Amino acid sequence: MEGEDGGGGVDWDSLAEAASGAVGALVSTTVLYPLDTCKTKFQADVQTDQGAHKYRNLSDVFWEAIKKKQFLSLYQGLKTKNIQSFISQFVYFYGYSYFKRLYLEKSGAKSIGTKANLLIAAAAGACTVVVTQPLDTASSRMQTSAFGKSKGLRATLAEGTWLEAFDGLGISLLLTCNPSIQYTVFDQLKQKLILRQTRKNAESAGDSSLVALSAFSAFLLGAISKSVATILTYPLIRCKVMIQAADPDEDDEDESEKPGNSRPPKTMLGAMHAMWNKEGIPGFFKGLHAQILKTVLSSALLLMIKEKISKFTWISLLALRRYLFVSRKRIKSA
Repeated sequence: MEGEDGGGGVDWDSLAEAASGAVGALVSTTVLYPLDTCKTKFQADVQTDQGAHKYRNLSDVFWEAIKKKQFLSLYQGLKTKNIQSFISQFVYFYGYSYFKRLYLEKSGAKSIGTKANLLIAAAAGACTVVVTQPLDTASSRMQTSAFGKSKGLRATLAEGTWLEAFDGLGISLLLTCNPSIQYTVFDQLKQKLILRQTRKNAESAGDSSLVALSAFSAFLLGAISKSVATILTYPLIRCKVMIQAADPDEDDEDESEKPGNSRPPKTMLGAMHAMWNKEGIPGFFKGLHAQILKTVLSSALLLMIKEKISKFTWISLLALRRYLFVSRKRIKSA
């Protein structure tokens, strides 16, 4: 956005990216939340010393909610998850867009390479994790609580110390490579697809102007990029869920009375040790299909919505910028 600066030095380009990404995250999180709850409870379930699992399949979680007449409990923690998703995506897209623009200005390069893109995405991801970790921990505890026994955000965080609110922070920082891989793959595929379509239009109709991604193309590229990132980082993802999961003895009296049930591990090494001892190598990838299904749909929807509303967001922020500019001029002239 060139021209008059009505926002007192606000980075409007980054703000438009952040707002579009945050709205996309809000919609995708709400639509897919029951699947996310089932996926999280399934991942947190660790085989007992007797070799038994509470959930053998992802569908077992869903049918448990139905049998207990707690279907709405599949939405437990939705408000916290939405707050976390909105803030997370806003901070991430703003940071990513800002760091990317800053890199191009300082380096004088016309485009950004893969290595630089990964570093920028990781830096934006690290900022996001530190800001939203307590919300992420709380939402995981709510989702893994027994159906109908989930508490509110304040009560959930009050159950432990503030230090415990940052459970899994180390793994979350390591997992910043996940969106780094995802958005790098997405951006590279997007650029190649747009360039190919632009060349095709120039050859057929003589129109060399850049084209926008279609909803289907954005969805497909989002699915591919997230699949790659999820497969590469899944063992860490399950470790984080196990660390942040609610204690079974606090949420389900019936389950806590069964032998072999223990408190979930609170360190990455503890989680890996539990998976290795009780489930072997397959334990590191338990629930991978559920994670791919949920995250691919979520990320694809997010990127699709972001691509479609980015123009509207840009126009809205441009109007706001002009309004602020005019208001400031009137105040100065008064």
